[in-house]
Amino acid sequence: MRTLTRRLLLPGLTALALAGTGCSSPGHPAAAGPEGASSPAATVDGAQQLEVNAAPQGSAAPTPLARTRSGKGQPEKSSLKVASYDAASRRAVISTAPPSPTAKPSHSPTPGKPSDKPVAAGDIIASAPAPGAPNGLLAKVTEVVGTTDRGTEVKTAATTLASVLKDDKADGKVPVDPSSVTVVPLMKGVTFSWARSQGVRFGPQGAKLPLGNLRLDVNAGVETAKDAPASAAASVSGFVQLAPQVEFSYDGSKDSGLKVSSAFLGMSGDWSSQWALKGRAAASAGAPKRIPFAKLHSAPVIQVGPVPVVVNLDLTCYVQVEADGHVTLDVQQDVKGDFRVGGSYAAGKGWAPVSTSAVHSTPVNASVTAAGSVKGALGAEASVGLYGAVGVTADFAPYLRGEADAKATASSDGKTSASASWAAYGGFDLNGRLDFHLSLFGTPVIEHRIPLGSLHREWPLANGHVGR
Repeated sequence: MRTLTRRLLLPGLTALALAGTGCSSPGHPAAAGPEGASSPAATVDGAQQLEVNAAPQGSAAPTPLARTRSGKGQPEKSSLKVASYDAASRRAVISTAPPSPTAKPSHSPTPGKPSDKPVAAGDIIASAPAPGAPNGLLAKVTEVVGTTDRGTEVKTAATTLASVLKDDKADGKVPVDPSSVTVVPLMKGVTFSWARSQGVRFGPQGAKLPLGNLRLDVNAGVETAKDAPASAAASVSGFVQLAPQVEFSYDGSKDSGLKVSSAFLGMSGDWSSQWALKGRAAASAGAPKRIPFAKLHSAPVIQVGPVPVVVNLDLTCYVQVEADGHVTLDVQQDVKGDFRVGGSYAAGKGWAPVSTSAVHSTPVNASVTAAGSVKGALGAEASVGLYGAVGVTADFAPYLRGEADAKATASSDGKTSASASWAAYGGFDLNGRLDFHLSLFGTPVIEHRIPLGSLHREWPLANGHVGR
């Protein structure tokens, strides 16, 4: 049987645009203002429209804390801070932050003005990351235990954002500071770069990155088929680059107590990747072989009026290979696009998934040798939640798939014939789920995980047939 070796050059695919739209709830209002945040203003019913911004930075600043007094009134900024927290006992020590040299005593609990009154049972507190609470703390004070040399010790219980935001409204988008992202490489050959919006850059590719972007480069070997020659050792190389941002929306309902009229939590951003998969990958037994190469984590604090809301973002970048162990390939693909995933809540309708993406594929080179099939993806699994609890999980995976089929026949008169066909495809998959932890907004608990709805797009790159 003849061995098929075919090089596919695809210069005509200068721009292939695909737009996929999943479920999108009308309950998410449009962002106010050019940056998705509006100026504070009282509405007709007395509720406030709160700004949504990135929290102020600075290691010298005290841990920010906001509270609602004994479950009453509107949220206010506080001069207190969480000195420590024990998750097992749910006990916290609340202390007074050192005043700044220019600070003046305040006895008015109006939003935006620090209040130094002691914490009391019934208070709702929202804190940025603190000792013992790396993902922040959102809790209700159930009992004041007593005073220690570190501050006031209290017992706490779980609560919701509705109990602190009340009937206020907020809507905005906050870019994630790439310098706040921690990276754990899971294999050799992984490097990390970023470029902050202020022009500060880090890493070997930092000078080339657009501002606000982060990038992971990988160059590593993957498991090679046992029967493959040394020249067919499998490897993956390329990069993933993205500029993620958090989307947050909340609309309280004054007429229904602590119930929420609408809410949204999600993540969006631009995405680009350039990658190559070479060699003869080991055969996949059952499920495709997923090879994580880096984990990223960030806990950005977004300031919703006076309230610090801690958003936890986790991202696992991976290579996924699905092969029969017979195909030797050399493929490369450039992908650019955007994505938006999240959960949208509307009173009377409940939670609904939001899942959209537009992808553009640039020219692809591919060669396929022998018979069989292979599929390679360079993707990312992302999760976004509040105060350490996961709310939305999404998996975005651009891929390239190749297949080849070779046949040979012989007759009794000694004549032989051989033929082969091949094809290459590009595509992407986007799927995920909503988790019950979205009830942190104060909405009804999700009784079961709600799928985001799978987006799947595939387009032919090239195909052909060779025979004699």
